[in-house]
Amino acid sequence: MWHQLDAQDWIRERRAGLQDVREPVKNIIEQVQKQGDRALIELTKRYDKVDLLSLKIEADQIREAYSDVDLKLVENLKRSKERIERFHSLQLKALNWEKEVEQGVRLGMCSMPMDRVGVYVPGGRAAYPSTALMCIIPAKIAGVRKVVCCTPPPVHPLILVALDIAGADEIFSVGGAQAIAAMALGTAAIKPVQKIVGPGNVYVTAAKMQLKDYVDIDFPAGPSELAVLADGSAEPAFIAADIIAQAEHDPEAACVLITTDAALAKRVGSIIDTQVKSAKRCDIIVRSLSNCGYVLVKNLEEGAEKVNEIAAEHLSIQTKDPRSVLTNIKNAGAVFIGPYSPVACGDYSSGTNHVLPTAGYSRTYSGLDVQHFCKSVSVQEINRKGLESIGAIAISLAEAEGLQAHSESVRIRLEKR
Repeated sequence: MWHQLDAQDWIRERRAGLQDVREPVKNIIEQVQKQGDRALIELTKRYDKVDLLSLKIEADQIREAYSDVDLKLVENLKRSKERIERFHSLQLKALNWEKEVEQGVRLGMCSMPMDRVGVYVPGGRAAYPSTALMCIIPAKIAGVRKVVCCTPPPVHPLILVALDIAGADEIFSVGGAQAIAAMALGTAAIKPVQKIVGPGNVYVTAAKMQLKDYVDIDFPAGPSELAVLADGSAEPAFIAADIIAQAEHDPEAACVLITTDAALAKRVGSIIDTQVKSAKRCDIIVRSLSNCGYVLVKNLEEGAEKVNEIAAEHLSIQTKDPRSVLTNIKNAGAVFIGPYSPVACGDYSSGTNHVLPTAGYSRTYSGLDVQHFCKSVSVQEINRKGLESIGAIAISLAEAEGLQAHSESVRIRLEKR
């Protein structure tokens, strides 16, 4: 089960699934485009084995859901919401600023929120209320007017409560590639959105990528991944626990330990073999562990190179001096530094976002944040003194480009007394 890996093979396997489902996803999109809500009902019956009486979740269903969820759990969802709001509010501040960069020239950036966005919250093997919080709260912090959510039926009461706490405006009981198609293309029940965010299986991810001509998306966010970079100082039990935790998500989840210490790799494997037997989701973990293993490197510099090649969704650095290692990391969805920073805290309680690019896409994409829900607009205000300072530069360059009217638009102001 626990075996030595080739980093490049690991990366190729992470993307192979998307190619395998290209055609069936294309067919689903075409069916939704032609048949609208009727296709959503038929596809839900085919794939989820549920006969839908209505696509939309109404307010009374949400109220009923609260009675089925433990009050302590509701309180902890609210506490998690507070931390997610705190972190993402700091991001919003960084997006809006103004500064007088030289006398008479004031520049800045202003974020303009999108009007209507779609959120996909996975279902199936487990309820993911945390994903509802992670996707909706940044959108609300950004100022999005309408957040539309799709999640597969039957919808767990915990998901409905989380969607309500997070601030969802419309909730629909539909999942899979058909949900992505509905939000992108629009149906009678589900009006089209400007952008779709949220993780899902390979069908959901493939649908998002195929519909990019119709709607903006966050990034490919498929089955979970974890890379651990460790040296001989690491605690093997912590690493094993993190790998098992990631593996219980989904049979397609994948983990890789990159280490300078062969003995550590062997010890981690031994602990995993022992702990898996008593794990609640043992069957899923065992299947996922076939995608997991270790890579041996000569030193941490080579280890950082392997990390950057893999570009995993989550990266845990468990070395003697993790901060020095961090300086060499370029590609990762989210980084967890040191032995007491479990990925699970990023999933639930620290406040950072757990919706992250997978399958090596962290080379080019950032994890979900407030900026995904905004358009950034530059702002400038120049007074007479400022124009006297920079106007000559504009006139010179405009004339060099042969754009006489551009230069004149500056010159007329300078000559005006």
